[in-house]
Amino acid sequence: MANQPETSIIPGSQKRTAKDAFSHAAEILISAVIKAMGYSAIVFVLMIFYFLMSEGAAAIGEVPLRVLFSTRWYPIEGYYGILPLISGSLLVTVGATLFAVPIGLASAIYIAEIAPRWMREILKPVIEILAGLPSVVLGFIGIIALAPQLRAILNLPTGLTALAGSLLLGIIAIPTIVSVAEDALDGVPRAYRDASLAIGATKWQTIWRVTLPAAKSGVLTAVMLGIGRAIGETMTVMMVTGNAPIMIRGLSAIVMPTRTMTATIAAEMGEVAKGSVHYHVLFLIGGILFLISLIVNIIASAMVFRVKKRAERILS
Repeated sequence: MANQPETSIIPGSQKRTAKDAFSHAAEILISAVIKAMGYSAIVFVLMIFYFLMSEGAAAIGEVPLRVLFSTRWYPIEGYYGILPLISGSLLVTVGATLFAVPIGLASAIYIAEIAPRWMREILKPVIEILAGLPSVVLGFIGIIALAPQLRAILNLPTGLTALAGSLLLGIIAIPTIVSVAEDALDGVPRAYRDASLAIGATKWQTIWRVTLPAAKSGVLTAVMLGIGRAIGETMTVMMVTGNAPIMIRGLSAIVMPTRTMTATIAAEMGEVAKGSVHYHVLFLIGGILFLISLIVNIIASAMVFRVKKRAERILS
């Protein structure tokens, strides 16, 4: 019987095998790095929250709850009532939301659905530039231009009020709302619009009943991001709201000076002694602000998830 020919190993196959093994190892490494980066974001958030609460939890034992949740903030005399600061933050944020959301959504609809291409190429960069303006610049503009106009038009003792802060915070939030909402509207397939127009719907009916519902998750995300931007803003509200920790007692508070939690931390943290009661209360305020921002983000995520699940049920 003739000897069987020996099987030869092709050099090219060895190279391919080594290359495949290297690619597989690289994929595993990259996946591990990406996963570690994702988990690190959660770890960093938890570390920030732990730091805030570890420094601020002492305030609960040092200040009686009836004083901590009172309506007077005057740390020099031992009054640490945080309710005026919380109410001031909520007032300014709600005012900014009422101002920014309609304008932001209308602008996003115009850019995505109505404006010609040449106009869109102009508006998009302008909005991005507005988003990059430093808040201290807007605060300076508010002191020089907006506050005197509000004082003269509304016949107020001072123009440095919650209304001025709400308007400027709305201006800060508008670029975020416009940018994210416009991307969501632009992501709606063209076939949806063509089908709506083909069955006789007008352009406005198509926008209101087809395009906006299809982009609802992105629009809700844009609104929540705008609200989050307004809650966390510091320099603008510190410069134009008057910095008066007054408890809200009606709608007239919108034209009165107020003070937010962020402005209080920025204005007073550099003046307190480390480890003092005032120091711990400021950290407690930071922890409360962190929780409010976290709740807003959780609500936004829940709304987006619910909209996506509903869309999946409809499509199935």
